Amino acid sequence: MKEKFIKSTLILIIGGAITKVLGMVIKIIMTRLVGLEGIGLYMLIFPTFSLFMSMSQLSLPVSISKLVSEEKYNNKKLVFSSFPIMMITNLILMVIILCCASFFANNLLNEPRVYLPILAISLVLPFEALSNLLRGYFFGKQRMFPHVVSHVIEQIIRLVLIILVIPTLMNKNIIYAVTFLILVNMVSELTSIFILLLFLPKNTTIKKSDLIPSSTNVRNILNISIPTTGSRLIGNVGYFLEPIIITFVLTTIGYSNTYILSEYGIISGYVMPLLLLPSFFTTAISQALIPVISKSYSNQNYSYTKKKLKQGILLSLLIGIPSTMIFILFPEFFLNLIYHTTEGSEYIRFLAPIFLLHYLETPLSSSLQAMGKAKETFLSSLKTTILRTISLFLLLFLNIGMWGFVLSLSISIIYTTYTNFRYIQKSFN
Repeated sequence: MKEKFIKSTLILIIGGAITKVLGMVIKIIMTRLVGLEGIGLYMLIFPTFSLFMSMSQLSLPVSISKLVSEEKYNNKKLVFSSFPIMMITNLILMVIILCCASFFANNLLNEPRVYLPILAISLVLPFEALSNLLRGYFFGKQRMFPHVVSHVIEQIIRLVLIILVIPTLMNKNIIYAVTFLILVNMVSELTSIFILLLFLPKNTTIKKSDLIPSSTNVRNILNISIPTTGSRLIGNVGYFLEPIIITFVLTTIGYSNTYILSEYGIISGYVMPLLLLPSFFTTAISQALIPVISKSYSNQNYSYTKKKLKQGILLSLLIGIPSTMIFILFPEFFLNLIYHTTEGSEYIRFLAPIFLLHYLETPLSSSLQAMGKAKETFLSSLKTTILRTISLFLLLFLNIGMWGFVLSLSISIIYTTYTNFRYIQKSFN
C-alpha cells in the first residue's frame, strides 16, 4: 500500500504539472484572444457552470472511488448501477437550464449577453459527468495513469480548438467566442471518455445482467453521494451567488458595470488561477490519499491513517510555503509573464498568505470524505458558505470596491481550514 501511495502521488504530481502548464498556456492564449471583456463574461458565468457540474456528477465519482477502494463489491456492477442515476440527473438539469437560461442571464447576472453561453452548459454536463465517473473507478483502483493521460490529451484538444476557432468567432461576435469556450469542454471530455475506456481491463465483458442496477449498490452509492453532493452544492450555491451579490451591491452603491466586470475578471481570471497554481500538487496528494485512507480507516487501522494524513499535510506545506513567499515577493513578474499585465498584483500580495491555508485544506477535506465523514463535510460547507455570503454582502457595502470580495474570500478560507482540521481531530478521539 505504501508503494502504491508513493507511486500514485508521483504520477499525479507529474501529470498534474503537465496539465497545469497546459492549463496556464490555455489561460494565457484565451485571455489574449478574448480580452478582458471576454474573460469577464466567461468568469461571470463560471460559477453557474460549476454549480451545474457539481449537480450533474452527484458526487458519484467520489462514491465509486471509495467503494472500489474497499475491495468488497463487484466493480462492474458498481459502475453500471450509477449510470441510470447519472443519466436521469443530467436530463433534469438540461431541462432546467433550457427553461431558466434567460432568467439567469437577465435577472440574476444582469448581463443579457451570457444567455447563449449558459444554454451551452446543458450540452457539456453529461460528458463531464461520465468522464469523471470513469475517473472515480480508476482512482479507487489506485490506477492514476489513465487519469493523467486522459487529462493531458483533453487539455491539448482544448488548446488546439481554442487557437483554431476563437479568432474567427471574435471577428463575428464576442458572445460566440465565450459560448465556444464552454462548448469546447464537450469535445475534450468526449475525448477523455474514449481514452479512459481504452484503459479498462482487456478481458472486460458486459453481460445483460451487468446493465441492471443492483439495489444494494445503488443504496451504497447514494449513501455516500447524497451527503457529499449536499456539501458540494452548498459551496457551489455560494459560488453561484457570488457574482450576483457583487453586481447587485456594487451597482446599488454607485459602481459601474464596467468596473465590476473588469475587476471581477482580474480577480477571477488572473489572480485566482495564479494563486491556485500550486494546488495541482496538493490536489494530486489528496487524490492519492482518498483510496489509501478509505481502506485503512474502514479496516480500523487508525495509526496508519494518521501517518498518511500527516504525510499529506507535510507535503502540502513543502509546496505551499515556497509558493507563498514567491507570490508575495514577485507578483508582478508572474502576472506579466503569464498574462502580459500587472493588474491584480496588490490582490495577490494580500491573498498569498491566506492561500497557504487553502493548500492545507485540500488534503483535510479529501481525508474527511475518505473516512466517510459526510455529515462533517456537509456542516463545514454549510457554515462556510453562510459565513462567506453574509460577509460578502456586508463588506461590499463598506464602499471599498472589490476588496470586500477579497476579504470575504479570506475569511471563508481561514474558517474552512480550521473547521476541517477540528473535524479530523475529533475523528480520532
